[in-house]
Amino acid sequence: MNKTISILGCGWYGLPLAKALKSKNYIVKGSTTNPGKMETLKEADIEPFLITFDERITYDPKFFSSKILVICIPPKGSTGAQSSFPRKIQNILNAVENSHVENIIFTSSTAVYGDHNKMVTEADEPDPETPSGQAMIQAELILQHHPIKTTIIRFSGLIGPGRDPARFFAGKTNIPNGRAPVNLIHLEDCIGLTVSILEQNAFGHIFNASCPDYPSKQDFYVKAAARSKLEAPTFIDELNQWKAVSTNHIPSLLNYKYKIPDWSDWLRSDKL
Repeated sequence: MNKTISILGCGWYGLPLAKALKSKNYIVKGSTTNPGKMETLKEADIEPFLITFDERITYDPKFFSSKILVICIPPKGSTGAQSSFPRKIQNILNAVENSHVENIIFTSSTAVYGDHNKMVTEADEPDPETPSGQAMIQAELILQHHPIKTTIIRFSGLIGPGRDPARFFAGKTNIPNGRAPVNLIHLEDCIGLTVSILEQNAFGHIFNASCPDYPSKQDFYVKAAARSKLEAPTFIDELNQWKAVSTNHIPSLLNYKYKIPDWSDWLRSDKL
């Protein structure tokens, strides 16, 4: 197996993924849009590239001289950036033309599913209700219609080092929908699942990536605040629109075991 991989977007998930792959003897090329981060990549023995596919398109074709490309650049928060995200993905694919890339991993979001009061799996049709979810599903479709075989990972809400879930609602009051289930995944499992896909050559699939434990918002976030010694939020004890994200494909195609399968155990620990 060729063990050279390019990671487009070495941020909260991309950089730890790159480091994990380095520990498994992959040759890793990593991109950033921030010149100040080039040294950080170098220090981690990741070949650094300054690349942007926003208003300006700037890249070195050498970045794409890998068999596998991981695209982990979520749409930015503004409505304009979200609406232009599919075009950004198309620009990336244009740059990949005539390169060495044979497979792509694209990190999407479970925001592509609407809240229809049920458990959703990869068999459910996407029905995004937010601009970011709509941008993601359009980007997914562009990738799925491209000849390069792509695997899409739909991550639920991301937590872990630097993303303490206690801070999401700390001190807030009368938060609606307190009995709705949470859909979250820890960084350790984001990386573990990605590595599993690479090691098993599981391309051409869609994976819902979400911890298989669904406590209520009020239960989870009150305990998270207590653990982090932050002011507890209060929720309205009600159940409105909701979804619980599950998967058919991870057990059948990867046989992956979650590193953090139970939020109660994680909340009793002292690690983020």
